Formats: sequence, structure tokens, C-alpha cells
Amino acid sequence: VDVLVVGGGPAGLSAALMLGRSRRSVLVVDAGVPRNAPAAGVHGFLTRDGTPPGDLLAIGRAEVEAYGVTVVDDRVDAATRIGDRLRAELAGGGVVHARRLVVTSGLVDILPDVPGVAERWGRDVLHCPYCHGWEVRDQVVGILASGPAALHQARLFRQLTDRVVVLRHTTDDLAPDEVSDLRRWGVAFVDGEVACLEADLDRLTGARLVDGRRVALEALVVAPAFTVDSPLLRSLGVGLTDHPSGLGRHVQTDAAGRTAVPGVWAAGNVTDPMAQVVAAAAQGNRVGAALNADLVAEDLTRIKRSA
Repeated sequence: VDVLVVGGGPAGLSAALMLGRSRRSVLVVDAGVPRNAPAAGVHGFLTRDGTPPGDLLAIGRAEVEAYGVTVVDDRVDAATRIGDRLRAELAGGGVVHARRLVVTSGLVDILPDVPGVAERWGRDVLHCPYCHGWEVRDQVVGILASGPAALHQARLFRQLTDRVVVLRHTTDDLAPDEVSDLRRWGVAFVDGEVACLEADLDRLTGARLVDGRRVALEALVVAPAFTVDSPLLRSLGVGLTDHPSGLGRHVQTDAAGRTAVPGVWAAGNVTDPMAQVVAAAAQGNRVGAALNADLVAEDLTRIKRSA
């Protein structure tokens, strides 16, 4: 194929859409583990706001397949360069030869090690006010402090509810001036480490502190660390760099989406962990167009050489 796209989420499918519309031969390989699978709906995506993540992907698959793109359920574990092609091995046993490779999957959310957080992640344990804030408006929202970002989150969620509680947890370096400002805005602060979350009838009801106290909550905001865990990228020698946010590591690309490894491109949350679905789709759109232009330039070069 011209292009192998690894990851069939919004970024990967958008790249495939642009390439398919440019009459490129494209294979999308998707392992079926979207980052936003626990969420009830995609938000902030104009015309698709509230659409369940699985439904959005099904719509995307149908659209790209209409342009001749092939989508398969599989996983790519490794790839190597052979001449001017990339040879990728599928977990199911297949082998794909491609002129270019686009990686859009592999980001991992590293959650705070508090019992109950992982089980409720993406439902009433949240991290982004723009993804989930409207759904918890006017509720009692806790902010689990695991670093200075907690105060930033408290400010944003205070716009959505006047019942914000910052659980200091294991963080004791919150800026005093900012804490004072938030207190004046009605934000409460609770000292003490959180031992676990409590739920009833599959709804978050509170946080239990190590000393036995209980803080009633309806939602909890956490700040995950982000990293990219991709055997494929490691096999190709694509390294990770610290993200400017200070919250983790990502794949660095140029403005078009090229990584430092020739022929290997990236888009979506592996390059920008903070990107919402609509932004990840936009990145894939841009990378798909840039990739097609790159292939056109290569085709013209070959024609010149053979003349």
C-alpha cells in the first residue's frame, strides 16, 4: 500500500479519509482499544456532540471505506525499513509493505494510584472540563491534587459548579496565593491523603481519607500523566520527548506530522496528549494531506530519474 495507518481512531481515520480521497491505497489497522472507550459521549465536536465514541468510529470507518480504504481489526507490533519501503508485521500474522507509515495510537493515561480511580475513569472520574465538565455542572466536584495542575483544574471546574473541593492528598506545594484566591471564590480545601473512592449503585459517592474521614463527592477530577507505550514505535527507533505541559512524554513531529525517522509520521494523542477528539481529527486531516503531497513529490522525482 501507499500508506499504512496504525490506529483507527479520529486521527487515523481522518488521515485515511484525506488519503483515500486522493486515490491512495491505504490500510488502517486498529487494535480496538480507543483511549476514550469508557466515556459515554464525545463532546466539543461540532455536529457530533454527545455521540458515543464507538458510534463515531463506526461512522468514520464507513466513510473511509467508501473511498477504497481497507480497515482491519489487528495490531502492528513491529516494523522495519527494507529499501524504500516499510515492512510491518501484524499480530495476526500478516505482513504489510508500505511507502509511508502513520502512527496514531499508543498513548497511555497513567492514573493516580488510588483504589477506585481506574474503575470509574471516564465516567465520574474525569480530567478535562471541556470533555466532561458540562455533565457534572452544579455537582460536588473533587479535585485530587497530585501536583500544581490541581489549582488550574479547580479554577476551570469552578466555572461549572460552586461546589468544588480540592483534596490535597499527597501534595503540599500548592501556591498559597492561589489557594487564598480560590478560597475567596468558594473553593474548599481538605487536608489528608485519599485512601480510596466509594461508590453506590455504580455512582461515585465520595472519597475516604486515610484517617477515616469521608468527603462526599459526585465527581472527581484527576491529573493523569501521559506517555506513549508503543512496541511499534520502539521497533522503528522513534523516541519520546517531554511534553511542554510537563504532564508526560509524547512523539515529537514537525508541523506536517513527520517524526525524526524517515517515512514514519504521527498524529493525534501520541503527538498531543491534550487534544480532544475534534483536534485529533483535525491533526489527522492535516497529516493525510501533507503525506499525499510528500508522495506526489516522490513520484515526480522518480519520473525525472527515469526520463
